[in-house]
Amino acid sequence: MSPYLLGLHLSGRRVLVVGGGRVAQRRVPALLEAGAQVTIVSTSVTHALDDLIASGQVTWEARPYRVGDVDGAWLVQACTDDRAVNTAVAAEAEAKRVWCVRADDKDASAAWTPASGRVAEVNVAITAGGDPRRAAGIRDAVVEALRDGTVDARRNRTKPVGVALVGGGPGDPGLITVRGRQLLAQADVVVADRLAPRALLDELSPDVELIDAAKIPYGRFLAQEKINELLVEHAKQGRFVVRLKGGDPFVFGRGGEEMLACAREGIPVIVVPGITSPVAVPAAANVPVTHRGVSQEFHVISVHVPPGDARSTVDWPNLARSSGTLVLMMAVERIGAIAETLVQEGRSPETPVMVVQDGTLPTQRALQATLATVAERVAEAGIRPPAIVIVGDVVKVGQEVEMVRAERIP
Repeated sequence: MSPYLLGLHLSGRRVLVVGGGRVAQRRVPALLEAGAQVTIVSTSVTHALDDLIASGQVTWEARPYRVGDVDGAWLVQACTDDRAVNTAVAAEAEAKRVWCVRADDKDASAAWTPASGRVAEVNVAITAGGDPRRAAGIRDAVVEALRDGTVDARRNRTKPVGVALVGGGPGDPGLITVRGRQLLAQADVVVADRLAPRALLDELSPDVELIDAAKIPYGRFLAQEKINELLVEHAKQGRFVVRLKGGDPFVFGRGGEEMLACAREGIPVIVVPGITSPVAVPAAANVPVTHRGVSQEFHVISVHVPPGDARSTVDWPNLARSSGTLVLMMAVERIGAIAETLVQEGRSPETPVMVVQDGTLPTQRALQATLATVAERVAEAGIRPPAIVIVGDVVKVGQEVEMVRAERIP
């Protein structure tokens, strides 16, 4: 017969695990996450279980199983590699009317442990006739569908309310966080930046209202005040609004301004950090922003106005004297003035520079130069925004990586 599926609330309840090997190692963390008071009976345990025991999360009785161990347990897991022991444990549990899961024999087991997963408040449990590998494969497919919105997450009674400020990552749609994708799948309204992953917008349900909040340099422009108004207006209508941004909402993303605007109107806000471009784009070009013995600091600078502009708050002399990596945002169209200022303030004109356009996307391209040559190289190559400029000796690390790879090609 098919099993009757049931969710157990194990918080504060004793669970007995007989055996301390790899099967127990897989099952104990899920029991702890459910709040169970886990006791392991085994002559030995794995290193991972030993860590849980040392931290006080699990009780270990370092001895063989004996009759009476089942007393007081709500659930038993028989996980030894000795069939006779597992049979004895299961027999005692059956006699005392305690559910027991046998790891070695699904047909003789009174209960099965499903392949389980969790996405937000949704728990997934698959048994697949007691076939653990098949169950795990189906579980993975269902969990992935919930995460990416293939299974419609908007049809539920506990949909989020208010506004979610979601960092979409540096451009590649695969680099948005799981939480960000979940909330995007539940949105009634999406207010999207120009740098938000566009491929994700194509996956939205047809009834989702999409508002273009692009700020294109020297082009069309939606004022920040208007964006704030739109967020508040739609949220007050009871619609769940996702503000989808490129990178991270709080790294030159004006997420703080939008959060304040919502707070002033009593609108709840969920903040979902994103993978920030100043770190991710250099990484996509094989350049670490820090590297042992080269740079132990990095500075992220928004260059929406050039050095010397009265509106700038950047301390260019201090940055020039620093030996740390400089990661420059919105700098391509002012690269000549930036390079000249850094050299005038003390940086060597031979300092390595890399400029990466369309980082993490299929159209990504990068050029290497020095402070002395970067302005000319950028102009010759026709580099345009969005692009990130990396200044410092870490650029040489990326060059070394490419050289090592080239040498290993037969």
